Amino acid sequence: MNTETRSHFPSLSQKVADQQTIYLDGPAGTQVPISVLSAMDNYYRSANANTHGYFAGSAETDALLDRTRHKVATLLYAPSPECISFGPNMTSLNFSLSRGLSRMFAPGDEVIISQLDHEANRGPWLSLEEKGIVIKEIPLLDNGTLDYDSIPALISNKTKLVAVGMAANIFGTVNNIAKIKSLLPDDTLLLLDAVHYAPHFSIDVQELDCDFLLCSAYKFYGPHVGLLYSRPGLLDQVPTDRLRTQDQTAPHSIETGTLNHAAIAGVEAAIDFIADLGAGKNLRQKLISAYDKISAHENKLMRRLAAGIAAIPSLQLWGPDPAAMRAPTLAFTSENHSAADICKNLGSQGINAWDGHFYALRAVEILGLLERGGVTRMGMAVYNTEEEIDRTLDALLSV
Repeated sequence: MNTETRSHFPSLSQKVADQQTIYLDGPAGTQVPISVLSAMDNYYRSANANTHGYFAGSAETDALLDRTRHKVATLLYAPSPECISFGPNMTSLNFSLSRGLSRMFAPGDEVIISQLDHEANRGPWLSLEEKGIVIKEIPLLDNGTLDYDSIPALISNKTKLVAVGMAANIFGTVNNIAKIKSLLPDDTLLLLDAVHYAPHFSIDVQELDCDFLLCSAYKFYGPHVGLLYSRPGLLDQVPTDRLRTQDQTAPHSIETGTLNHAAIAGVEAAIDFIADLGAGKNLRQKLISAYDKISAHENKLMRRLAAGIAAIPSLQLWGPDPAAMRAPTLAFTSENHSAADICKNLGSQGINAWDGHFYALRAVEILGLLERGGVTRMGMAVYNTEEEIDRTLDALLSV
């Protein structure tokens, strides 16, 4: 990516101690391009109204929601915009989904989750234990990958759902979803958390053959809006929590209350921003092209950073080999400094990085990293540069 791409992000001009801010905190939320900010501002200026009214502002809101559902469906390659639901965030949508599905499960039924996942794809399912649902875990290996060999023994005739992430927000591990899917009985639901996958790779829910998929626009250059894909006809079978005044059919049946229309305008703009980085005859082709460029750029930076970290004797990288198929996210620990101390030092030099467990709490517990304060995490985004990686490595050496 080039200087022109960076020019879309006003926050990149921020400085700390007379040094340009380096944003390696993308896994917790990317920076936002001016087109997204403008779309949200323009909505409030010209069409701030609720839906289904007989006046211009309301009609524009209806059109906005319809356009954005179509674009999210294109982003995920969903068969229909009726498969796309909006929510305040992924966690809220997943809790709503888990409560609804729990009414279709019986005590003794089983749900499989993983030890690698973000708590947003563990907590909603663990909460079903109070209803007598049995929760099983796919174990995490020391190299930050899942133990796929353990999965067949976890599956039984009572397995109702498997909930697993596509990419790990702590180690960048990309899970083998096709392998997991091949092990499941035909009547077992598959739910995918694509929050950390969607910023870096194109998604095809039809090829994945999943039943549900969730992601969050604030991880791919948009505002805080949760997105849910449901297999056609499936959400209509789920008794979700909803008011009797709510539209009782998909995709609206899980959308409680009035949606954040301005933020949804930002979602549309974020998808357009990504598409404009690519080339093609239609939106889908542009998105696939853009993600190919994004992935190549981010992985080049990730490998440069990984090589530099590996060359510092006191630092230890965690997770899969950087040369493997993975998201551009690195986690490391230091023999001499806590993750918090490293991030404080970097922050004073205008380098944004995170410390802790990042809600991948179970993974940090399993690998014995919790008592050490977790790990330092850095993630690449479309706006990062080689110069920023080199400056970051110099800063780590100084620590």
